[in-house]
Amino acid sequence: MRVAIVWNQDNTGVINRFGQPSPEVVDREEVESVVAALQEGGHQTLLCEGDKGLLAALEAFMPPDPQGRPSGIVFNLAWGIQGECREAHVSAILEMAGVPYTGPSPLGHGLALDKVVTKRLIRDCGVPTPNFRVMRKGTESIRGLRFPVVVKPRHEYASLGLQLLHEPNQLKQAVEAIVTQYAQEALVEEYIDGREITVALLGNGELEVLPLVEYDFGDGETRYLTREAPPMRVCPAQTAGKLATVLRDISVTTFLECHCRDYARVDLRIDRSGQPFVLEINNMPALGMHLSYVTAARTAGYSFSGLINRILDVAYTRYFGTGIPTHRERGYPVDS
Repeated sequence: MRVAIVWNQDNTGVINRFGQPSPEVVDREEVESVVAALQEGGHQTLLCEGDKGLLAALEAFMPPDPQGRPSGIVFNLAWGIQGECREAHVSAILEMAGVPYTGPSPLGHGLALDKVVTKRLIRDCGVPTPNFRVMRKGTESIRGLRFPVVVKPRHEYASLGLQLLHEPNQLKQAVEAIVTQYAQEALVEEYIDGREITVALLGNGELEVLPLVEYDFGDGETRYLTREAPPMRVCPAQTAGKLATVLRDISVTTFLECHCRDYARVDLRIDRSGQPFVLEINNMPALGMHLSYVTAARTAGYSFSGLINRILDVAYTRYFGTGIPTHRERGYPVDS
């Protein structure tokens, strides 16, 4: 199978440099590992940029067969270059061109990238999420909001711009910093003091819930996830049977409500009383060798190559109703 791996490294392939640029930093080693895994799976690969030249590159690499059936598929790792809903740009281009791809649709990207919409969606179907406000000035009403609070950009992934505030008089400066740096509103939500667990999901329809991963913050003062001080990861997380079931159930609900596809990761906090809260969902989680999603998959019995090829096969089956004909199941769990 021809598989094009699309990413964003060179951000010059645009007509104009206009709009908010992506703050995401591409991990070249991660992308190269995905390419190598797909080659190990027996696929012919092409690594290409998700920019204005994408369609020409794809048309040359995977021209349609005489019946018009796609002759290849995209493994989408593109976070976008600039503008609003950047992560949705490549998937929208592929939809328009009739090219199948892994991961969320433009709608799924748009929902998950807007943390406020995500929280409203899952709250409406009974999934607990921390109490919050949306702010642009930092002087808006905080009635009913308990401190400490976490302040972060409304439309960015992971912990970009995250600040933990203990006093209301810190709010104005923190919100202004988000608005200035990221050109968007700030999400202000109550900080949940307790355990942080992430749930990795794989598939469509009947989802495979991979072993839970817990972040161990040790004795450090910072007890939340940051890129500057990544915590230890414990997998499988030590959770009682009933709590583990609740975490899995609300993660699956979050996946479905946010229109995720193929694979995703749900991040949760569990307060001191044992109540879980969904913080957010990453519908195209990073696939670094030592990051949470791959850690969960390894614990489940997947090799890295087996995981990447399984994601590809899951996406292909979603489109065509059957697995990739030439797919090698090398590296899958023994009981899969």
